[in-house]
Amino acid sequence: MKITVFGAAGNVGRRVVAEALSRGHRVTAAVRNPARAADIPASVTTQIADIANRQDVARVSVGQDVVVNATRPASGREQDIEANTRGLLTGLTGSGARLLVVGGAASLIVPDGAGRMLLDDPRYLDPSLRHIGQASLDQHRLCSEVTHLDWAYLSPPAELMAGERTGTYRLGGDELLLDREGRSRISMADLAVALLDEIESPRHHQQRFTVAY
Repeated sequence: MKITVFGAAGNVGRRVVAEALSRGHRVTAAVRNPARAADIPASVTTQIADIANRQDVARVSVGQDVVVNATRPASGREQDIEANTRGLLTGLTGSGARLLVVGGAASLIVPDGAGRMLLDDPRYLDPSLRHIGQASLDQHRLCSEVTHLDWAYLSPPAELMAGERTGTYRLGGDELLLDREGRSRISMADLAVALLDEIESPRHHQQRFTVAY
């Protein structure tokens, strides 16, 4: 498959690129800063593109089967998520590409919280980070309003960390997944495994899913 990855030089994005390459897919890395192109594997086609610019999005999506958004704004620039998401959704219109968004966990429902979102539960999100959670919540809402694209939104668990690729994970929907110790976690490498599994065998269409150990 032909896959374009926005944010391909980031923590999650580079793992998505590596997982896609290991499975034999043809990958295009879309990066805004030309200096980050040096971080991209030589076997990957690199395009300079701003995800907030719908013309750029349309250009790098031509002929692609799937577009992945693995971008994360710099600290203090969380408000960029809305503009980035709008540019992406608009730019993909008519492309025929499927969209996979690596989003946030804020809108997941806490299992024992009487319908409370993770955003409002200090056990899983420190109040000082609530503005970041709100930005990801807004991103999910924007995606949820879209009916003209085939999209899926991947919410990570409460803890997304560096770690080994085990190739194992549990799959969920709108509820935060907890392990036997009450933790909600997965490595970025295994998040990439789950994302590529969804790309190769689509199960979620115009809906969100989550994964965790």
